Amino acid sequence: MSVQVEDLGKNMVKLTVEVPAEALDAAIKTAYNKQKNKISIPGFRKGKVPQAMIEKMYGAEIFYEDAANELLQTEYPKAVDESGVDIVSSPTVDVTQIEKGKPFIFTAEVAKRPEVTLGKYNGVTVTKIDCSVKDEEVDADIEAQLKANARTITVERAIETGDTAVIDFEGFVDGEAFEGGKGTDYALEIGSHSFIDTFEDQLVGKNTGDDVEVNVTFPEDYQAQELAGKPALFKVAIKEVRTKELPELNDEFVQDVSEFDTVDAYKEDVKKKLAERKENAAKGTKEDEAIKKIIDKSKMEIPDAMIDTQVNSMVEEFAQRLSSQGLSIDQYFQFTGTTIAQIKDQMRPEALQRIQSSLVLEQIAKEENLVASDEDVDAEIEKMASMYGMEVEKLKGLMGDNEKDSIKRDIAIQKAVEFVMANVKERAKAKSKSEDADAE
Repeated sequence: MSVQVEDLGKNMVKLTVEVPAEALDAAIKTAYNKQKNKISIPGFRKGKVPQAMIEKMYGAEIFYEDAANELLQTEYPKAVDESGVDIVSSPTVDVTQIEKGKPFIFTAEVAKRPEVTLGKYNGVTVTKIDCSVKDEEVDADIEAQLKANARTITVERAIETGDTAVIDFEGFVDGEAFEGGKGTDYALEIGSHSFIDTFEDQLVGKNTGDDVEVNVTFPEDYQAQELAGKPALFKVAIKEVRTKELPELNDEFVQDVSEFDTVDAYKEDVKKKLAERKENAAKGTKEDEAIKKIIDKSKMEIPDAMIDTQVNSMVEEFAQRLSSQGLSIDQYFQFTGTTIAQIKDQMRPEALQRIQSSLVLEQIAKEENLVASDEDVDAEIEKMASMYGMEVEKLKGLMGDNEKDSIKRDIAIQKAVEFVMANVKERAKAKSKSEDADAE
């Protein structure tokens, strides 16, 4: 294999990879062995047709796609290692030569890790945050606990915002039912805005047993193009109306939900935990402010391909969270009227911020010589083993160098955060931009 690296500018490079003809021929042979049982030629039993015969009848290209896919999977990682480039994006691949008996040549355009020129990071000024807890906040938290312990009851009255309506529904466009527009025994929280347009609003005031015609319009950018911008009629049967009945705040309730015996003791504990939460939130807010200021004072050129890769990773995370709730991402798009393009656009600013944060913190760790010791790595693996319910040594055995390097990088980043925060200066909120500039 030979690898040539071409600098495309803006932290993008093109790898041109040449794989020996022998490797391509072997991949074609593998592709033949996988496909031969599916190919029928008169005079031959399935699986017994010679490769040369198949290539003569259908052309040598019949096996090229599978062969190319196999070579890209095996040779691209080798090419990355050989290039010595620190690649931070998925590749855009183009096969430029594939012909039996000749070298297999492909290109891969990728983003390389940007260089970072740090601005001020030692002694960054952050806003002081008041973490005191007011009585109203204690009351609100207890109200939330009461709601969390509320009983769901069926009521015989008209639907109100906040209720849950159990419905059957079917949607029609131009008088025809459309795919995915039907549901049975669906529990819809009124006011959640999980259904399109004014669907939920039109159920308010209706009662169990009512058949309701709900008129809505799909958004112009709806992901199902055949429905985009079109008016729709949903025939809805209201089967049940549910609401939540809150328990009374008394000593009995407190004893059921906590380790305390009295309302007063419970309130004191709630206040203490609220203060802890506020302090943790303030810590995170100050960290975000400090890192943002470091980013603003630093210089780096982030390639679009790097952002695209981060966005795709975030979409996968989002889809996994939905799946854990029993909802596919396609169903989410249908119910919310959003598209994959819209989701990606929404995620792009956060993706950029994640990248910038990682880059500046990695650079700080490098300049301050903040590294993960073996003890740090072992401690982190022990935490992971405990989380997954695994034996430490078994988890270590499953980890490759890449996983361990990722742990080391995360630990170094966390040490960089701790270094920054150990040296911040707190101040009250500035009254003007000039004061803010002076504080910096």
